[in-house]
Amino acid sequence: MAVPKRKVSKARRDKRRSAVWKLEAPALSRCSNCGALTSPHKVCSNCGFYKGKEVIHKEA
Repeated sequence: MAVPKRKVSKARRDKRRSAVWKLEAPALSRCSNCGALTSPHKVCSNCGFYKGKEVIHKEA
């Protein structure tokens, strides 16, 4: 059975238990054309616009 060689300090223990390293929600921005939530710096999957210009022609 594994037994620790040294006592784990309170600082080390608390650092491990803290929420600092946990994942955050992805960043989302509103599309300037249709207002849908999209990832920043990517073409809107809803309407196909990027920076106010149509990049991908989407059928409505």
